[in-house]
Amino acid sequence: MEATLLFTTLFILIGISVPIGITLGLASAICFYFTTNIPMTFLAQKSFTGLDAFPFLAIPFFILAGSLMCSGGISRRLVNLAESLVGFIAGGLAMVTVLACMFFAAISGSGPATVSAIGSFMIPAMKERKYDGSFAAAITAAAGTIGVIIPPSIPFVIYCVVAQVSIGDMFIAGVVPGIIIGISLITLSYFIAKKKGYVASAETLSFRKAAHAFREAIWALFVPVIILGGIYGGIFTPTEAAVVAVIYSILIGKYVYKELDNRQIVECLKSTALINGALEYLIGFSMAFAQYLSLAHIPAAIGDWLTSFSSNPYVILTLINILLLVLGCFLDNIAAVLILTPILLPVVKSLGVDPIHFGLIISFNLAIGFITPPYGINLFVASTISGENIESISRSILPVIATLVGCLMLFTYFPVFSTGLVHLLR
Repeated sequence: MEATLLFTTLFILIGISVPIGITLGLASAICFYFTTNIPMTFLAQKSFTGLDAFPFLAIPFFILAGSLMCSGGISRRLVNLAESLVGFIAGGLAMVTVLACMFFAAISGSGPATVSAIGSFMIPAMKERKYDGSFAAAITAAAGTIGVIIPPSIPFVIYCVVAQVSIGDMFIAGVVPGIIIGISLITLSYFIAKKKGYVASAETLSFRKAAHAFREAIWALFVPVIILGGIYGGIFTPTEAAVVAVIYSILIGKYVYKELDNRQIVECLKSTALINGALEYLIGFSMAFAQYLSLAHIPAAIGDWLTSFSSNPYVILTLINILLLVLGCFLDNIAAVLILTPILLPVVKSLGVDPIHFGLIISFNLAIGFITPPYGINLFVASTISGENIESISRSILPVIATLVGCLMLFTYFPVFSTGLVHLLR
């Protein structure tokens, strides 16, 4: 009865477009009121104390670091570096877009931010080179999904706090999959470019030009080295690494590249405060939601239901993949992580699945949701930049989605891609 009431309330509230944070709070409150004798003050207490976690401080600082890097001329230099490396190949501009998104992902930690920063340069450039506008928007939107896989990743931080696993390990686990996703999209871009006749840049590979672009971008490329090296070198925690990234972003943008002024810093602070404010109440209510799930034994019931189909962990993971891909079409990545982690993690842990491995699976599944309508936030960002309608972009993105789902299957059935590097570095 508890599960029926909870999920019915959730679906009704989501269906009438109630904001997801309020949905979690209302659903939890209704279920606490009607199915328990626990005072309603417990809901407020759990929502408040759930935010009392030091790792949560990493979220606003990583958001701020990405915003500062975007305003400080970083994205343009990353694009120049990527173009010097692959721009001369057929479909080179699409490859440049993917490669630049991989570089920027190691700075921003956000899918939509990556699409916005790189797409504003690359989509007009591709259209000028006679690329189909819908394809230009589609490949940019898809490459933006790498923003939540290559560390630092904001959804990774949230998953780790909810799942109570190491943020540093989760960051390391995203490196190899992020590179594989990028290579897969670059390969797809090459074959589509060959088929449709998208021409390469007239310039040939120039080591002098590549070296110059590398020197220009090297300060940006140091960011992931500092973050991951500092965490695994025991110099600072992931939360402290986020603060270091902010200070580094200001120093490089303001004093090295000289493109970041005080007004832009203030604007970055404002946008970070707005984004973080929306996230914090959502996270707080999700903690109360998770507490109700635990009290009502709902994860155990769902686990029994899933294992009734099979006791094979890969069959269960396949079913979970299907569920997550569908839900990703309707739910925001962060909201879905907050809702689904307390439900699904106990199930997969009982089957012997590593929580780090599952963190990659759930995050990548929901990242694909960035490019699947009707939610598809990356699609909307790319549509705004390109001027193409969602329908035409959605048609062009079908082979891209198929490629990403292929990567998802690879990561699901071969955990070594996510946990191998983690175990190697321990």
